[in-house]
Amino acid sequence: MLYEQTVDRMQAMNLSGMAVALEEQRQQAGITDLDFEERLGMLVERQWLWQQNRALSRRLKAAKLKLNACLEDINYRHKRGLRRDTVEQMIGADWVRCHRNCIISGQTGTGKTYLACALAHQACRDGFRVLYYYAPKLFRDLRTAQLDGSLVRLLRKLARSQLLVIDDWGMEKVEPQEYRGFLEMLEDRYDIGATMITSQFDVSVWHELIADATVADAILDRLVHSAYRIDLSGESIRKTRGSGASSQSKT
Repeated sequence: MLYEQTVDRMQAMNLSGMAVALEEQRQQAGITDLDFEERLGMLVERQWLWQQNRALSRRLKAAKLKLNACLEDINYRHKRGLRRDTVEQMIGADWVRCHRNCIISGQTGTGKTYLACALAHQACRDGFRVLYYYAPKLFRDLRTAQLDGSLVRLLRKLARSQLLVIDDWGMEKVEPQEYRGFLEMLEDRYDIGATMITSQFDVSVWHELIADATVADAILDRLVHSAYRIDLSGESIRKTRGSGASSQSKT
């Protein structure tokens, strides 16, 4: 079979990574010194990496994370109560696999969103489906879905994510019926997915935010039980960083 035909058939079978690697091998001096199995192994390895990278790109695109954050870029020098060992025990995303939750609390500017996006990015790298939501938008979507009859479809979408990130929880006033919709969402996800929440409010005052005692008890029971807790403190990182620094820098 001619080389061009081989490449065409690789492309037709969606083996683009292998096709690129084959062309690279043809350009490498001394490649014929390797035996057939070694060269084949190199082609298969490149195809596997190509597929993994494409899958990761799809997961990151679907996650819609607010920040392009990585755990490797986290700054532990800033005095905000963030311990390296606390974060490292979440690398590998076993907590997502075991459907545990994570609650990150702290004042504005302490890096809650960055840390949440970094953990979510790691979960994407580990093969999990992730979905990021700014909390006020989530409640608006739940409210709209209740009005237009699409609530079941929205709840199904939320339930499919193996990790749901809810950022800035408690920032806006929420009506009691919206908290009931939120509770229904948590119920659909209970024991099948992990939820990560960031909030400026400590968990101790969440009950007051929800107002409806019965719904508050149910929500806290599903969120807080056995959840990882990361409580950040200290001065805003944005202030110490200086006005000229980018919000995308390491935090």
